[in-house]
Amino acid sequence: MPKMKSHSGAKKRFSFTGTGKVKYRHAKMRHILTKKSQKMKRNGRKTCILNASDTPKIKALLPHG
Repeated sequence: MPKMKSHSGAKKRFSFTGTGKVKYRHAKMRHILTKKSQKMKRNGRKTCILNASDTPKIKALLPHG
C-alpha cells in the first residue's frame, strides 16, 4: 500500500491546534482594504477555528495532521 499524500492546497491553508481542531485564516484580507471598516480588518488578522462539521473533511485531506 503506498503512502497517503497530503493535499497540497489544504496544506497551505489549514493547520492544527494541539487539541486537534483546525485553524485557518480569514478570507477577504488580501486587497481592496480601503473600503473595509477598521473592525473588519482588525478581526481579519486573527485566526479562526473551523466549524466542527467541516473538520473531518480537512482531516481527510491532511492525513498526517
